[in-house]
Amino acid sequence: MRPRPLRFIISGGGTGGHIFPAIAIADELKRLHPDAEFLFVGAKGRMEMDKVPAAGYRIEGLWISGLKRQLTLDNLSFPVKVLSSLFRCRTILRDFRPDAVVGTGGYAGAPVLYAAARMGIPTLIQEPNAFAGLANKWLGSKVDKICVAFGGMAKFFPANKLIITGNPVREQLLDRVRELEQKSSDASQTVLLMGGSGGARSLNEAMAGSTELIRARPQVQWIWQCGRSYLATYEGCATAALPNVHLSAFLDKMDEAYASATVVIGRAGSTTIAEIEYLGKPAILVPSPWVAEDHQTKNAEALTKENAAVLVADTRVNSDLVPTVYTLLDDRERRDELSRNARALARPGAVTRIAEEVLALLPSLTPKTDASHAAV
Repeated sequence: MRPRPLRFIISGGGTGGHIFPAIAIADELKRLHPDAEFLFVGAKGRMEMDKVPAAGYRIEGLWISGLKRQLTLDNLSFPVKVLSSLFRCRTILRDFRPDAVVGTGGYAGAPVLYAAARMGIPTLIQEPNAFAGLANKWLGSKVDKICVAFGGMAKFFPANKLIITGNPVREQLLDRVRELEQKSSDASQTVLLMGGSGGARSLNEAMAGSTELIRARPQVQWIWQCGRSYLATYEGCATAALPNVHLSAFLDKMDEAYASATVVIGRAGSTTIAEIEYLGKPAILVPSPWVAEDHQTKNAEALTKENAAVLVADTRVNSDLVPTVYTLLDDRERRDELSRNARALARPGAVTRIAEEVLALLPSLTPKTDASHAAV
């Protein structure tokens, strides 16, 4: 018998693509070991400081940020922030005494995983994208295991540490989507445009500039999720006033939105892609040009090379987005092909595989479920 419950520190922040996988991994570890204790480590002022407590977990915030491309005061303070965070992380690790530390990306992950590795604590990182982030690339040689979602990641990480697990998704929610689809007899065509919680400026601009094209096909319904910061800008525009357009800042019933969608439009973040694959939804991906090292384009290309999605460049979105949607809506065979190929790329059960890999780092434990994991 262990003298105390298992303890895990988990770090993932900055964006939903880092935070929600981190929470999903914690939830799965808790399912496998209900008495386990958890502590999250994030960056002060970032969205994880709200999202993690909302999910029921305690979080410590570090004074840390990433390097900006321009010369700024923040960049000048970066070395001080790193040293301060490393010192704070060593204190957190000594006080909490975790059995393992897990990172899913974000600024705060680097100091806590580095400090844990130096202290001999088992460490694992999950890289969700087809192009590894700077923090995870730097950590690759220091951690014990690296779980990835795409093949070909040996160009970023030591090959002997790599395990293809896929990206965690909200499988309960997505299974409800399938149930709703099976029950529905609605044959109408619906386009779901997701800009993410923060919204996507170019997607919103494309919608606002396509009023006549959207008006011309009133039988096609549009669910337009614009993001909180853009709602005031677009709720009064001519496109939003069309009877076949339904504008909202958020999608409170994501399962219903997905279930109704004939075609999905979104950025190419790792979570969006994993959900599209899981559901086998015909998708048009518009990679954000503003993310680090253009990793969303690499994510999208991983699907387009398998003929599993359509890519529209951000620079072409105003002219090409709506016509591309209509081309797909008019071609059932093409949509079916995209669906089959996307579904073939899905890796259901990713969060369980990742949790098992975490547990396998602990010499006194054997994971509670059997799974065959693919090394790269």
